[in-house]
Amino acid sequence: MTTHSIPVLDFGSQTAQLIVRRLRELGYYSELLPHDAPEDQVRALAPVGIVLSGGPASVYEPGAPTLPSWLLESDLPVFGICYGMQLISHTLGGIVTRPAGREYGPAMITITHPHPLFADTPTEQPVWMSHGDRIEQLPTGFTAIAANPATPFAAIADDRRKWYGVQFHPEVVHTVYGRTILTNFARLCGARPEWQPNSFVAEAIERVKAQVGDHGRVICALSGGVDSAVAALIIHRAIGDRLTCVFVDNGLLRAGEAEQVIATFSEHFHVPLIAVDAREEFMTALKGVTDPEQKRKIIGEKFIRIFEREARALAGVEFLAQGTLYPDVIESTAPDRPKAAKIKTHHNVGGLPADMQLKLVEPLRYLFKDEVRAAGLQLGLPETWVWRHPFPGPGLAVRIIGEVTWERLEILRQADKIFLEELHASGYYRATQQAFAVLLPVQSVGVMGDGRTYGVTIALRAITTEDYMTADWARLPYELLAHVSSRIVNEVEGVNRVVYDISSKPPATIEWE
Repeated sequence: MTTHSIPVLDFGSQTAQLIVRRLRELGYYSELLPHDAPEDQVRALAPVGIVLSGGPASVYEPGAPTLPSWLLESDLPVFGICYGMQLISHTLGGIVTRPAGREYGPAMITITHPHPLFADTPTEQPVWMSHGDRIEQLPTGFTAIAANPATPFAAIADDRRKWYGVQFHPEVVHTVYGRTILTNFARLCGARPEWQPNSFVAEAIERVKAQVGDHGRVICALSGGVDSAVAALIIHRAIGDRLTCVFVDNGLLRAGEAEQVIATFSEHFHVPLIAVDAREEFMTALKGVTDPEQKRKIIGEKFIRIFEREARALAGVEFLAQGTLYPDVIESTAPDRPKAAKIKTHHNVGGLPADMQLKLVEPLRYLFKDEVRAAGLQLGLPETWVWRHPFPGPGLAVRIIGEVTWERLEILRQADKIFLEELHASGYYRATQQAFAVLLPVQSVGVMGDGRTYGVTIALRAITTEDYMTADWARLPYELLAHVSSRIVNEVEGVNRVVYDISSKPPATIEWE
């Protein structure tokens, strides 16, 4: 473990994990922990400072998250963000109120008192606000160091205690000097920027060894993505042949996916691999299902039952490994994030059955996609695999709006293949971070060969993003989109209309379901 860390205590903000990401980008190791994590759990990370995240609660609500008592008695520097700052003020005797309006979106603040927290930033600077409550009276020992007309205490400091707070969100890109502010807090903590993503691999191997022990056996749910591949290689480094990978062909994969996975892991890495043909099982289970949350839960449970079956056949397997990442955890409101709002259930987090018999091993649970890719390159994964776009665990089932049938799957599989082929050929595949086709439950009139058609509609989705928690739609050239549309309509039977999704995240999510 790194000698310096700045853990983030999670009060339920949708951007809490971005604070962790920003600190890591700056070279300071961080992990997201529940706000009520035991002191021993936090101290195990050798913290030199603590960040309190924002959250959806008001400090006056019944059952609102409170400040850990041990933190009040510690000598650690503390940085409260939004709800975190309000909680500091409320706990230490200040007054927090809810004015008539709320402040959401871009705002300008003025540094009213020069302070090291704002070193190397201008006196007037743009920030991102998202709050209803605000501080009306500071606790004893604190001074205001920034303000704007709507928020008289936009930033506060108690230099004797080394406790600080900001009402805005420095972790989001809209706060232009947010990274500098986080760096300044790290410096106030005395932290040294020593952490790099590749240092994670050695630590992850040791954690897996400690969790699995000297005799434990693991099966790894291997998909076609970089996440499960990196998880498998880390675990294989930790326990060797006590790992068996299980690849389940659920019939919901992209074109050529199954063959590529089997070839790469069997021939390139020599990791024990069992391939299970479960296409009919999944299709039977999904028959007539249209609700996306139900799809995810059915697929999640079906995966687990198959893995449990394979584990029994192997004998002595106690653990199931998955390539779960931070964005999966944050959107699903996993059990370790009870204060966060659920956006949708990921089949490998909230979609797991309650009576699952296997214990989970998730070495990537608190990593972001770019960190996983760095680890994959270090572990020797081919670049073509490392830079593959993410593919959801439920596969094409959540890219088919409505019921999943063999016919609809083949239509979508062909359209998706054409889109990805043209992105590769044009050089735009690496310029986007995720791209795919969606089959809509919409039919429309068209004209083909001088005759009337009544065909289905394909939506194309391509996004650019740093972290997959926020995303923008990719500005692909019109000529490229026109060529893709022409190929899909001409080559995929049953399609007569192609549309392009220009929604950002938020308000949309990256996947449609």
